[in-house]
Amino acid sequence: MTTASKNKQVNSPANQNGLPPFSLKDAPSLIEQVLPVQKLSIESYKEKMSSHAQVLVSLGGYWKGRKPLVLNKACILGCLLPASQDAIKDLEIFELLMGMDDVTMASRLVASKKLGLGESLPKQSYRQHVADAKRPEEIGDQLFDPIWPRVNAHIGTTASSFPELVEQLGVARFGHRPVVADTFCGSGQIPFEAARLGCDVVASDLNPAACMLTWGAMHIVGGNSKARRELLAEQHRIAEEVREIIDELGVESAEFDGKAWRGKTYLYCLEARCPASGWLVPLLTTRQVSKGRMAIADLVPDAKSKRYDIVIREDVSAREFTNAKQGTVIGEALVHSVDAVEYRTAIKTLRGDFRTEDGNASNRLRQWEVHDFKPRSDDLYQERLFAVQWQEDRQGRGDYTFRTVTQDDLLREQVVQDYVGKHLVEWQSKGWLPEMRIEPGDETTRLYRERGWTHWHHLFNPRQLLLGGLTLQRAGAAVATILNQALNYNSKLSMWNRHNGGGGVVQNTFSNQALNTLFDHGCRSSSTWFAILNKPHKSAKIRANSVRIKCESADSVVGPFDLCITDPPYGDAVKYEEILEFFIAWHRKTRHPEFASWVWDSRRALAIHGEDDGFRNGMVASYRNAAAQMPDNGLQVIMFTHQSTGIWSDMANIVWACGLQVTAVWYVATETDSALRQGDNVKGTNLLVVRKRREEQKTNRDDLAWELEEEVKRQVETLTGLNQQARGLYRNENLFEDADLQMAGYAAALRVLTQYEIIDGKRMSEEACRPRSKGEKTAVDSLIDFAVEVANRCLIPQGISESHWRELSPIERFYLKMIGMEAGGVSKLDNYQNFAKAFKVSDFRSVMQSAKANSSRLKSSEEFKRNDMSEGSPLHNTPLRAILYAMMELGKDLDTDDVLAHLAMNVPNYYAQGTRDLIVALCQYLGTVLESIRPDEASQARVLAQSVRNQRL
Repeated sequence: MTTASKNKQVNSPANQNGLPPFSLKDAPSLIEQVLPVQKLSIESYKEKMSSHAQVLVSLGGYWKGRKPLVLNKACILGCLLPASQDAIKDLEIFELLMGMDDVTMASRLVASKKLGLGESLPKQSYRQHVADAKRPEEIGDQLFDPIWPRVNAHIGTTASSFPELVEQLGVARFGHRPVVADTFCGSGQIPFEAARLGCDVVASDLNPAACMLTWGAMHIVGGNSKARRELLAEQHRIAEEVREIIDELGVESAEFDGKAWRGKTYLYCLEARCPASGWLVPLLTTRQVSKGRMAIADLVPDAKSKRYDIVIREDVSAREFTNAKQGTVIGEALVHSVDAVEYRTAIKTLRGDFRTEDGNASNRLRQWEVHDFKPRSDDLYQERLFAVQWQEDRQGRGDYTFRTVTQDDLLREQVVQDYVGKHLVEWQSKGWLPEMRIEPGDETTRLYRERGWTHWHHLFNPRQLLLGGLTLQRAGAAVATILNQALNYNSKLSMWNRHNGGGGVVQNTFSNQALNTLFDHGCRSSSTWFAILNKPHKSAKIRANSVRIKCESADSVVGPFDLCITDPPYGDAVKYEEILEFFIAWHRKTRHPEFASWVWDSRRALAIHGEDDGFRNGMVASYRNAAAQMPDNGLQVIMFTHQSTGIWSDMANIVWACGLQVTAVWYVATETDSALRQGDNVKGTNLLVVRKRREEQKTNRDDLAWELEEEVKRQVETLTGLNQQARGLYRNENLFEDADLQMAGYAAALRVLTQYEIIDGKRMSEEACRPRSKGEKTAVDSLIDFAVEVANRCLIPQGISESHWRELSPIERFYLKMIGMEAGGVSKLDNYQNFAKAFKVSDFRSVMQSAKANSSRLKSSEEFKRNDMSEGSPLHNTPLRAILYAMMELGKDLDTDDVLAHLAMNVPNYYAQGTRDLIVALCQYLGTVLESIRPDEASQARVLAQSVRNQRL
């Protein structure tokens, strides 16, 4: 139990007549006592891996920080549900509500056709069950129909649905239906899930693009059947009207080979004059056009005009396609050859990069003006159409082909340019096209430097502006919201993926949350533009009576609200306040009453970002305001995803300064493998549960150290005890893994520290706001480090004595701990990272064979080979390294006497009885834990233990 157990607890079974108002007012919440984080991690990973099947992704795939809805549901229910004196029973009920119990899992497997109706649940891990099963939200409310009698019997409610349960728990805690706030609502995932469960909602964000996503979650995904019918009709109407204009202009139609064709994709590249040769050269990163069509672009020299014709050829041989991988942009240089003479010019030289007198970077690119929408004839960079993907204009799926750009194509381009040029000023004045200036920033300054773009519409070519402007001038609030996703897939920053699908596909602008300029890009036609704009969205029922969405900073949000669940910014990994201006520019002059009261500006100066005093002060102001809007028994959950060890000290100071105290900390792994998120960039999510600090308690450093140690031990013992009690319930799977127990150090530190207002005579709410110099180690840092060390001492692997554990170096402890976890099926990189920090191992990768997000593992004795034996290696001169070396030799059938002789040479003080006892103990441990993953190596360890034990001295 946590310190919240000092408060009133709920006895089960509860009152059969329902819960009276305020009967749970002072009862601890389930999330403050227990949370099935291992199962929750697996469910979260399943949802994240479902990619576009996630409910809210279709609204805005450009928002990558979205937390899984299943995690939000767990937080909301965990805050409302009471913790009884029977933690195991509480967990059973919670898992019923989350669809994690065996009976519901069987229904999920039946729904995915992995299990027959009436068949028993197969004996396999929970992870495998989830991998095979449908997610609960894919099935619907009927999945939970059988659970309500058991839920009501335990809690004392009379519910038959989630809205009824939520309302009854809210009345029992707060006297009314619970109001959930998210003051950093971002993509709207937390308010959406709260409203779907039946809570009333207060959502706010400083950024209007984020508020727009939240509005879309409630009114598009959560829209009723009438609203969805009206949206569908509006989408079809707009598509027909825009296509009619496109057809009148004739800019997407052509006839050749006796057939009618429509443009599907237009491929553009930059073109620049080589200063050495004087030739105008297309800047192509590759000459490959389409893997599916085996299409390439040949550069045919036109010596008279000193330029290149670009000829598209399809169905080339595999060798020709491979040879076309290299384009004219190689690395950071423009490269081409004339008459067998190669000319190579660095891109920065081509741009004329230089430093001004005040040291700022500049170049000779012309800075575009507000009414520019294409390059001027004397600009360094020109934009050139170099290929068109055509599709047969007929019913059904017609054939498609890539063709060389013709004079007719160029005439059609001119028609588009003339039309946009004619309407640009009018459309900008009416808010149908952007005219907003690009402000300098970490992400945005490169647009000036690399292309000369100064206004947001410069990031779109004339065809893209034509489609965007024609659509937006006809759009209501819902279509305007969906427009952002279409814009994400149709800008000059949209890469052409020539290897994807049949012929290729135009990628999204924010594939890695950055504004990366491209030398060549893909452009969608009206057909593929409306394929995104009119794509069906998932449907969900919003059960809230009240949803308030405010575009304002977190420190000015007005309540009241009972729960506040937030995922605030931390660090500067994604510059949302900069990149979302890409969308804000299109809606700056919005005429929709739904959005009219919002400030259509990113207000960068007010955004909370960074990790310095400004960040901490902004967070304090935000959470102090949230606390002021809540009742004394209100609860907050703060999510944060960051690997900085300083986060714990920061969060302690923030909580202190806001008059709050921590009651629980949980860690949920939410990462996925991705080429864009490798190595140390992989993260999980910490959940910090906080309440108002009601008393002004005092303590001193000496008493704190003792209290921290006791609290850590008690927490570890509690979680370990729950593991033992839950063995039957979890089919011999642990409820909590070692990573969760290790998190007990941080949890205990924050719980114990933040319950005190005064430590050593210092008022911590004031001390927390004191500016700190970079790298300064505070008393809080030291106390948190101490708590984590205590937790680690409680996490000795079963099979190794505490006396032997104390003799080991940090890297040995890390290896032995993680090899035991690997035997239990652990392979997530975040576990290795967490324990490396805990054991103070800086170079843990030296003992890793793989460091992928979900398939990490240590080196085996055979994989170590003869490495890491010399000075400079973390394992040098350690008994463990000598043991692994000996096991490797046994695996090569070396004579046992020779192996023992080498072991004696490699282990300092080998013949001391204590040293030999340690070697035998470690060999026995390895012989046990390796049996399930590497039985041959386990056998070698047992043989070595027996040989050392029987060795004659």
